[in-house]
Amino acid sequence: MHKYKNIFYICEPNPIYMKRIDCFIPYEDDAQVSRTLESLSKEEDVAKVVLVKESLKSTSTLRYIASVAEADYSLIYTKYTDLSFGLFALERMLAIADDTGAAMVYADHFNEKDGIRKEAPVIDYQMGSLRDDFDFGSVLLYRTSALKDAVTRMDTDYEFAALYDLRLKVSQKGALEHINEFLYYEIENDTRLSGEKLFDYVDPKNRGVQIEMEKVVTEHLKAIGGYLEPVFKDVKFSDEEFEYEASVIIPCKNRVQSIGDAIHSALNQKTSFKYNVIVVDDNSDDGTVDVIKTFLGDSKLIYVAQDKTYHAIGGNWNVALHHPKCGRFALQLDSDDMYSDENTVQKFVDAFYAQNCAMVVGTYQLTDFKLNPIPPGKIDHREWTPENGRNNALRINGLGAPRGFYVPLLRTINFPTTKYGEDYAVGLRVSREYQIGRIYDIMYNCRRWEHNSDAALDIYKVNANNLYKDRIRTWELKARIAMNASR
Repeated sequence: MHKYKNIFYICEPNPIYMKRIDCFIPYEDDAQVSRTLESLSKEEDVAKVVLVKESLKSTSTLRYIASVAEADYSLIYTKYTDLSFGLFALERMLAIADDTGAAMVYADHFNEKDGIRKEAPVIDYQMGSLRDDFDFGSVLLYRTSALKDAVTRMDTDYEFAALYDLRLKVSQKGALEHINEFLYYEIENDTRLSGEKLFDYVDPKNRGVQIEMEKVVTEHLKAIGGYLEPVFKDVKFSDEEFEYEASVIIPCKNRVQSIGDAIHSALNQKTSFKYNVIVVDDNSDDGTVDVIKTFLGDSKLIYVAQDKTYHAIGGNWNVALHHPKCGRFALQLDSDDMYSDENTVQKFVDAFYAQNCAMVVGTYQLTDFKLNPIPPGKIDHREWTPENGRNNALRINGLGAPRGFYVPLLRTINFPTTKYGEDYAVGLRVSREYQIGRIYDIMYNCRRWEHNSDAALDIYKVNANNLYKDRIRTWELKARIAMNASR
């Protein structure tokens, strides 16, 4: 037994292997850790195992781990379920860590859900991988010297955000290396579909967690030169003539079940100014076009049929933005969704002028297809504060909805031609220089149903989406660092 009562050696000390890996395993009871300990006992590179009774998410726990870690590497396992390794897998992780000099390595693995084993690949870490929910898998192999150094730089005690703080501080001085090989097996507890996980970070129940995470990422951005002070350019609304003050933009493809509801809610707005609705159809073949054409009797509707080249959502938006009938302000409405009442367009335009901003983000209600509210309900993105919203935006995976844009500025930026993350990319770019306005009234109903594009994605599509958003963050972060340096 070690001098700490919850530390023990799982094998006789071996001068060749004893200094390679110390393992830190979350502990609830003996039954919960028995199989994991049995698996680790077969690994020659493991010097000792520490059963950690306190939360790994707290700073005090990480300080404790740093104080008792003695081996070259410290393995932190983040789940309470069974863990086992493939043949020579730990040796492989050590070899990659040694060869690359990485501060931390992580690997692809297998998940077991309901007795079925599936591949669980993860993605490469990069500068913009700032999401606090970045998926490393549950096995984190830190170089102990890097872990200890990071912990010495922790000057805030967190209850929820310590592992996030550790990861960012480690990344400031060393690489986080992804081993794209399937090296271990774990049990997956979260069996929800991808679309059911999307809104976890904005659940009001998690507000305390979000506040801590925001503080961590803000301090990280300051450390690497990417933090932006709350100083913004004024928006000078141009004297350019626009026939319409606002345009509701509805890009769509194969939404025969929902496009009619979206168009109807857009055409029935009450405003003190002239507005229109631009529907851009991207080669639908399911009857969507027939539904759109039933509204052509309304002079406010402009129908754009795309050619056969690739557009995606971003490309459809660009066509609408540069349409000669596009208004001064372009307002988003997804083809699945509906404005909550007839005042949404008026509220948008009023907010642009009242808040002098280049972009406005509203608040929405999550519903099922029949407009019945579903958890977590109202999504208002309260984490977007005027002082720190654009910094915190690099941590979260979206900026809220519905969104409105000042068209003369947006025509100089444009949307990336992609079907995912296009609005996030534009929001980050706008916020680099301009304030983003907020409306906390519910502006539209976001309908979640089986035909949502993100309702049930496989792990490879989820990874591709996350990798792209991380790249968006990387590009934006590099631009912000360069902008700060030039000042």
